[in-house]
Amino acid sequence: MPRVFFITGTSTGFGNHLVQEVIDKGDIVVATARKPELLSFKNTTDKNFLAVKLDVTKKSDIDAAFKAVIDKFKRVDVVVNNAGYGLSGPFEELADDQIRTQMEVNFFGLIDVTRKAMETMREQKPSGGLIQQVTSIGGQRGSPLFSIYCASKWAVEGFTEAISQEVKPEWGIKFTCIEPGGFRTDWAGRSMTFPEKKHPAYNHLDAKELMAKRNGTQAGDPPKGAKAMYELAIMKDPPLRVVIGSDAYTGIMNKIKTYSENYKKYENISNSTDVDGYEG
Repeated sequence: MPRVFFITGTSTGFGNHLVQEVIDKGDIVVATARKPELLSFKNTTDKNFLAVKLDVTKKSDIDAAFKAVIDKFKRVDVVVNNAGYGLSGPFEELADDQIRTQMEVNFFGLIDVTRKAMETMREQKPSGGLIQQVTSIGGQRGSPLFSIYCASKWAVEGFTEAISQEVKPEWGIKFTCIEPGGFRTDWAGRSMTFPEKKHPAYNHLDAKELMAKRNGTQAGDPPKGAKAMYELAIMKDPPLRVVIGSDAYTGIMNKIKTYSENYKKYENISNSTDVDGYEG
């Protein structure tokens, strides 16, 4: 039986490539975007493809999109929370509205889609499915110029790890955090937003200039990233989190090493605060 994928943010980048990968593999895809009329993919038919309007910051859009997929295909097997964007600049240059919008899209929009996905997967017969959260290596380590972006992705990581332990095993609902490194999408180009005003104290950092140099030079190939995401989506027992991209793999292994060294260094302080006589 073909799987039914529901993918957010399919206009460009990973979402766009993943839609085509799903179709090419013989599965069914519901592609969502704020302007679905502009979506175009090869080899689509009325039986394997549906384009749906979805702004993840609007709960009415989320409800309508899930109703559309159930009405047409009767179930959803994989939900990919891919919609999101990057906000880059020194923290003190970021405006309040930029910070809140970043969190609204990357975190609050994602958790609203996740809530509806969990409800749908729990109640459908047979129950179950996979929810893929597209986070970032920035969801595991902080990067300069990406304080709020990293905050949004760290929030998704903690949220997802927590709820993965709340679901009953018999529901069959699983979760994977996909943590990409740098890929040659338009994430660091057209899609990125920057502060509107420069702060004189940060004349040593120019986010626009740095991102312009980085854009198009990243290690990751987006179609290969989409293939990896599809491979993870069809696994019988998918991991809770996984990096994609050699730079992300190197970064996470370095982070694990640093964590281990740091916590071991302060082991005595960490273990000195228990109530006398406490046994864990």
